[in-house]
Amino acid sequence: MTETKHAPVMPREAVAYLAPREGGTYVDCTLGGGGHAQEIMKGIGPAGRLIGFDKDASALQRAKEVLAPYLDQVVFIHSDYRRLASVLQGMQISEVDGVLFDLGVSSYQVLDPERGFSYKYDAFLDMRMDEEAKTTAADLVNGLAERELAEIIFRYGEERWGRRIASFIVERRRRNPIESTLQLAEIIKAAIPARARRTGPHPARRTFMALRIAVNDELAGAEEGLKAGISVLKAGGRIVAISFHSLEDRIVKNVFREYAASSRSALRILTKKPLLPEAGEVNANPRSRSAKMRAAEKLLRHPE
Repeated sequence: MTETKHAPVMPREAVAYLAPREGGTYVDCTLGGGGHAQEIMKGIGPAGRLIGFDKDASALQRAKEVLAPYLDQVVFIHSDYRRLASVLQGMQISEVDGVLFDLGVSSYQVLDPERGFSYKYDAFLDMRMDEEAKTTAADLVNGLAERELAEIIFRYGEERWGRRIASFIVERRRRNPIESTLQLAEIIKAAIPARARRTGPHPARRTFMALRIAVNDELAGAEEGLKAGISVLKAGGRIVAISFHSLEDRIVKNVFREYAASSRSALRILTKKPLLPEAGEVNANPRSRSAKMRAAEKLLRHPE
């Protein structure tokens, strides 16, 4: 089946663990197409409130269309979720009932040829989730030292051929700048030995993912955002995080464990192991195949 452009991943499981309460205040840190938000709205009723964050202005516009029936209950925030706590403080909101994170890139971004996220379309090598950000993937590909490029590709993409790919990139850019997605994809393909390209995903997949993570500083952002989300939860409030990359999932797991071990702002972890999407969802929405979901609940603060 072909992948839908806007299907939320694990919506039933996410909302079940978030457990939205009638009249509650919730934060969707990655509003995207508004799919998860729609489900949250059903649970909080007409007296509830949703604050939706997205650093992609076009995503916010789409979400406004999807959430049109609830516009008087939703506040749309064009900002990085790292600034969650300060934004809520500015809104005079001290605590919320739940926080949801759907980490990684959205299907809308990948499927938009002009955004430069995909090796399937010929476009400028962009990859910025926030189109107002300064650094593009082309800046990294053409400006970083070979060693730095290799480290990004190996660490974030978990690409065994990272050094060789970086070497090929540097050799090619000596002649002309590398500016298009297909140009980079061909360089990567040439760098990976034919025997290693015969099976598995597209040879450029891991490198493109690595560059996207680096351009958007996704891993540091995820850790900061999760901690900000926990800090604004009220006692009994819940946090749910869906990740699509092993490094993202490790961050979620470690942050939850860190706070679960704290006596001052403790969490109760609700998922001993990450939840995975059911086979039916993976068949209907291939993007969900690598998803892992974790959830936790805020406990009463211990006395000083």
